[in-house]
Amino acid sequence: MRTTSLFAGLFLATTAMADTPVLTVYTYDSFVSDWGPGPAIEAAFEASCGCDLQMIGAGDGAALLARLKLEGSRTDADIILGLDTNLTAAAAETGLFAPISVTANYTVPGGWADPLFAPFDWGYFAFVKNAEIESPTNFRALADSDLKIVIQDPRSSTPGLGLLMWVKAAYGNDAAQIWADLSDNIVTVTAGWSEAYGMFLEGEADMVLSYTTSPAYHLIAEGDASKSYAVFDEGHYMQIEVAGKLANTDQSALADQFLQFMVSDAFQSIIPTTNWMFPAVTPVAGLPDGFPNALNAAQSLIFSPTEAAALRNAALAEWQTALSQ
Repeated sequence: MRTTSLFAGLFLATTAMADTPVLTVYTYDSFVSDWGPGPAIEAAFEASCGCDLQMIGAGDGAALLARLKLEGSRTDADIILGLDTNLTAAAAETGLFAPISVTANYTVPGGWADPLFAPFDWGYFAFVKNAEIESPTNFRALADSDLKIVIQDPRSSTPGLGLLMWVKAAYGNDAAQIWADLSDNIVTVTAGWSEAYGMFLEGEADMVLSYTTSPAYHLIAEGDASKSYAVFDEGHYMQIEVAGKLANTDQSALADQFLQFMVSDAFQSIIPTTNWMFPAVTPVAGLPDGFPNALNAAQSLIFSPTEAAALRNAALAEWQTALSQ
């Protein structure tokens, strides 16, 4: 009797698992880390969706698009979460994304309107440093200094690509010279953000390309006020991170449900103290004490998705030429 009951229980459990829909989300590695927002978001969504949410780390942000292009319509992903506006034009050109309809009261600077992608957070790139280090006030001053920096590869990393756009937005035709001058300040170029930030924390560089919100992690989570960021007088480039639904998904309704959940307070309230970015929709409870203020419009630099796509190859060539000399 016990054997029969055991097999019956296993059969029922297996049947229940087979009937549970699975939603697969490709995202970047730090998002699904133990300290990132992924675990809390997975638990919150599964509590209401009756589904199995599988969030899969696929490298850094820019690597997501490369993987999607490689897999094409054969991809297992239902949603891609972690592209930014420097990549959305190229992502749209693949023809792999479906139109979406997400209703939200966005607080992203400049508002939001895009038929294929919805934002989940945003922030400003900055060089993070130990507070006692005297801050360079712009890229020229950084290049003239003896400070050593770690940056990310723009071919695999959205922060790395954001840095290319930042230099281009600030200096235009002089960007190539800025990179040539910066080349001897660069200790190394990592594939992704996590490796670069880890090297900085281990003392292998004076500064690391990250975000204006990164010091808030140390202050709020660790009670450590020893980190700050260098304020650049030419402004700071904005990053707006987005998610989109794959046209080939076999879980279209569930993907729509997740995207609407993404702009809910349940999701957005997790972002500030796990992903350490500004939420795309301000949480009901507001931002935590110690979180930085947004920069003003004059300090905020950003290209439109089409502008970024048009500039990318030339900016990448300038970067590669400078670092190869």
